[in-house]
Parts: sequence; structure tokens; C-alpha cells
Amino acid sequence: MEIFPPIPLSQWKDSKETLHRFAQVIGKIRLASSPRRNHWWNVPYHVTGCGITTRPMGLVDGNPIFTIDFDFVEHLLIARALDGRTASFSLLGQSVASFYDNALAALRAVGVAAAIERPHPFDLPDGKRHFAEDTEHAAYDPFWVNRYWQVLSQVSLVLEEFSAGFSGKISPVHHFWHTFDLAVTRFGSRTVEQPAHVDPVTREAYSREVISAGFWFGDDAFPRPTFYSYAAPEPDGLAAQPLRPEAARWAELRGSHLALLDYDDARATENARDTVLDFYETVYRSAALLADWDVDALACPAGMTDPQALRGG
Repeated sequence: MEIFPPIPLSQWKDSKETLHRFAQVIGKIRLASSPRRNHWWNVPYHVTGCGITTRPMGLVDGNPIFTIDFDFVEHLLIARALDGRTASFSLLGQSVASFYDNALAALRAVGVAAAIERPHPFDLPDGKRHFAEDTEHAAYDPFWVNRYWQVLSQVSLVLEEFSAGFSGKISPVHHFWHTFDLAVTRFGSRTVEQPAHVDPVTREAYSREVISAGFWFGDDAFPRPTFYSYAAPEPDGLAAQPLRPEAARWAELRGSHLALLDYDDARATENARDTVLDFYETVYRSAALLADWDVDALACPAGMTDPQALRGG
């Protein structure tokens, strides 16, 4: 299969808007049913061999252990309980409202009482509309949704490879239902005191120095699929640092900067995988050195930290 196949936002924007809200419905169940982890690591999705998963959850909310999976090959939502009970329904032909009702019914069928404290989208234009009232978002093109999963899977493995080169505190490679991006974050040791007006989601996400790498499929602000990387807080002079490949650029966003590499520019190169890895590494090294991280001590060559193995012993 072609690495990084085409996925122009214009071809699946309506499906993406619907799927994003589907993901938020289940994501909010995940939020309520999983043990709290630092930097919200308990909340995102993880890629599977046919879609994305919440991973097992329950117990902390009084429910049995259960998992919810999106299958983007058969186009199903599947709820499973530890005792073997399974309930599923087709993703085809669903509005957000019908998806919401069917998801709750599927969970009841496997013995789970789901609780969503705020049953409306987070940080989307229709954020005040209850999921059960959204009959507007009902597009679902199975070809493009499957293509989204294919791209997600490929980028996830590239980010896993990038992750392997760092031995410090690092997040999993995970898919956020908030911004619908895929990301991995490397952490420094210094605490960051956020201003009092900053929202609690952001405060927890950025309570330490971070350098993050990721990918998103495009939105109204950046209407093209794009690889990105940034540092927070941003060290002085970062946006003046050179980027590789030449097509990469710095962009200003809300007073800070993102390094951006257009997906189509990357896929047009001779070795797209290496191009993306080099892009991420370029940003990381520039940001880490400017922030006075011990880059050599945090390195993890070939994914190893054992000195004897590194010496070839």
C-alpha cells in the first residue's frame, strides 16, 4: 500500500465533521470511565488493526470493565464487556443524534451505565448543542473514513519510530478527540506555571516543558493535512531556526509558532517516511537545545538505553 495516500480535506470534510463528533461522544465516555492520568493521557484513542479504541475502562465509575472500538473496515461501533457480552451497530447512515442514542443503547446491552457530564461538543462551533439534538451532521463516506484510518495507522507508526529515539518522559502516540489530531509529546523536567486565566484542560496539558510532534487532517484554520511540531513554552529564537525539508515552514498561531510540513509535500519526496522523521527531529533538536535540555543524555539510539547493548556487547 502507498505510504501517505491522498486525503484532501475537501473530499471528506462533511464526513470528518460527523466522525469528529462521533469520536467526542465516545471520548467523553472514556473521560468519565477511566482513571485520571497526568496530561490527560487516559483520554485519547489508540490505533488498532481496523480502527481506533478506547482501550479497557470501567471499575472507577462503578461499571464492569468494557471497551468501545470504532471499526473502520466493517464500519461498526462495537461495545464489549469483560464477561463476553458484545453489542454493535453500523456507522453508516447515522446522524450524531442517532449515533448518540445507539451508543448508549449498545452500552446498556453489555451492562454499562454510561455517564456524560457535558453531552455536547467540546471546542467546536456547535458546542452548545446536545448530541441528541444534532441531526445536521450525518455524512459518512466509508471510502474516506477508511482512508482516514489508513493514514492514521501509517503516521502512528512514524511517530512511534520518532518516539523510540527519546529516553525521557514521553506520552504514548495517541489520537485526541478534542482536536482530532495524532500526537506524541516529549517532556522536560521543569514545571511551567500557567497564568490564572488559563483553562484547566490546557493547564494540565502544559504543566511541564514540552516538545510535541503530530499530524492533523485539516480544518478551517489549516485546510490541508499537515505534519506539525512545536515547543511550549516556546524558547526564544525557535522560529528563526532552519527546518528540513525546504518545504517546511514556521507559522504563527495565537502568539507562538508551529513548524508545519504539508502532507502532500512530504508524500511527494523520494522517501516520505524519512522526510517526516527528519522534519520532527529538526524541530526537536532546535527546541531542546534552545531550552537547555540535555539532548545527549535523553537520546535513545536504536531504541536502547542499555550501555552494554549500545557498545555491541
